[in-house]
Amino acid sequence: MRKISTINDGWRFIKRSLSPAEAATADGEAIDLPYTWNGTDGQDGGNDYIRGAFWFVKRFKAPPAEADEDIYIEFKGVNSSALAYLNGKLVAEHHGGYSTFRANITPHLREENTLCVCADNRKNEAVYPQTADFTFYGGIYRDVNLITVNKNRFDMDYYGASGIKITPAVNGADGEVVAEAYITGGGEVKITVYDKDGNTVASGANGERLTVKNARLWNGVADPYLYTLKAELTADGKITDCITQRFGFRTFAFDPDKGFILNGKPYPLRGVCRHQDRPRKGNALTRADHDEDMRLIMETGANTVRLAHYQHDDYFYDLCDENGLVVWAEIPYISRHMPQANDNALSQMKELVYQQYNRASIVMWGVSNEITMYGKHKKDMLAFHKKLNAFVKEADPSRYTTLACFAMCGFNNKSAHITDIVAWNLYLGWYVPGFFLNDLWIKFFRLLHPKRCLGYSEYGAEAMPNLHSKRPRRGDNSEEYQALYHEYMLKCFERHPYMWGTYVWNMFDFAADARNQGGEAGMNHKGLVTFDRQTKKDSFYIYKAYWSKQPFVHITGKRFANRTGKSTVIKVYSNTKSVSLYVNGKLFKTLKGDKIFKFKIPLAQVNDIKAVSGDCGDECTIRRVKKADPDYKLHVKSQTQSWQK
Repeated sequence: MRKISTINDGWRFIKRSLSPAEAATADGEAIDLPYTWNGTDGQDGGNDYIRGAFWFVKRFKAPPAEADEDIYIEFKGVNSSALAYLNGKLVAEHHGGYSTFRANITPHLREENTLCVCADNRKNEAVYPQTADFTFYGGIYRDVNLITVNKNRFDMDYYGASGIKITPAVNGADGEVVAEAYITGGGEVKITVYDKDGNTVASGANGERLTVKNARLWNGVADPYLYTLKAELTADGKITDCITQRFGFRTFAFDPDKGFILNGKPYPLRGVCRHQDRPRKGNALTRADHDEDMRLIMETGANTVRLAHYQHDDYFYDLCDENGLVVWAEIPYISRHMPQANDNALSQMKELVYQQYNRASIVMWGVSNEITMYGKHKKDMLAFHKKLNAFVKEADPSRYTTLACFAMCGFNNKSAHITDIVAWNLYLGWYVPGFFLNDLWIKFFRLLHPKRCLGYSEYGAEAMPNLHSKRPRRGDNSEEYQALYHEYMLKCFERHPYMWGTYVWNMFDFAADARNQGGEAGMNHKGLVTFDRQTKKDSFYIYKAYWSKQPFVHITGKRFANRTGKSTVIKVYSNTKSVSLYVNGKLFKTLKGDKIFKFKIPLAQVNDIKAVSGDCGDECTIRRVKKADPDYKLHVKSQTQSWQK
């Protein structure tokens, strides 16, 4: 039976260019994995080895193994390219920083072993991504495992996949599932399906269509019910390998008039995009980090997430399955088409589809993002899009394909009409003036293409929690302008309910080493939550007001504590029906309303504000000052803003 051991502890990191032989004996920094070497790129006043080919060295004893067993090494994520040497022999080469890859190291194992891994995030026109508005981290930033497995086993060598393909379907009240296991060696496969309580609900052979009577559906955030499928391989009279995978029964469709449909009912997808980095850690996240991200996303009441712009950690897909978030999964085929990297993009798409095929949460595969930004190699780009789309449709006919179009991509651009559905990255009201342009754009697209399913893959505005304005304007990076922007966008989407999905850019601020905006270099500040996850911006709460059923009250502008004038407006976000405002201990007014409540109060020197609705409340203190607080104004000249998000 297979045994898995994680070898994250006790590595050496060597931050210089060496040969494999030199790396094996070189001195380095003692580290544990996961690890990113450029977790502060573009921040703290400068770059920190943003691009390089550096070494990770691990010494380990060979795990015990029988004569009929092999030992694999498994890397869950090395950015961007990796060369792995065991005892001086090249055992693995992989290009693509976001997916799992493995190698059979049995022939090269000794009792005492030296593993040298070169992680390379230098510029390489044959590997995606090379041009994008996020930091390209380097390192071994996910787990490394040793896997002992019988020679008669489920396939370990096919694009890092699990070795089993689970395809569920719904037939009336029943669920049907076909499990196709891929075997190395030989043997017979037994399939068993269990419900959430561990009861056997179906069993059969490999490739057989199994029926689960009165199947409980995976029904989004309301009821993300998962079944477990166990595959056992028997050879020579004994069980030689066993794997388990979770899956869910559900139906879904996209309609140009009804939007997204889950299990036969309209289910508008309203959610956020997510990047996978943190301050100083870069991409080297812990499970606790992923858990916190999921808690914050769920707090907004979102029902979907776009995992941009690459394959995310397996554990986060687990969380999406468990919490009922519908997932848009995609590869880093982004911004600039590179003909010499076509094979790499296709390889990364194969890894994404094959590795994540069994997920209940994934309903669409994203083939590209803003790929028309630079406009070069148009003919090759269109031909490759068709090839990529055709591969996905053949590999997984059960799901839809989509892409995220660049804002300047015209309504009739050929690339926007290749995939099953389409969405646009639009920042109307941020990079260009005029919130109303969003309504005009949506209406015009629908006029031209009434049968094309349309979504917003990105929209957003920058905000720093320390910047505030009495008269917010585009480009001031104030918390107030971002809030006004998102207030408008939520109303806009209500006016166009046929849109299949809308995704805020972004759930969290994230590192973008080439940027210098908002007074903080190396960052994109469009998040609803700050990079360190410590501060929920006011915009976070307008989404909570629209999407969440958990009652709450939030006073906006609490950080805008020093205000001028004889009066001010206190704005409250809440999903309750009425809010009472108290000023200096006295009831000022009770308002009935819908999500946004505005109170104009006279300003005393000190104003203790409290907003209450039922058991929910929030409070702050506002002070009257003679002159506007200079700390609330953006003083650092920003880079010229472009349409690149």
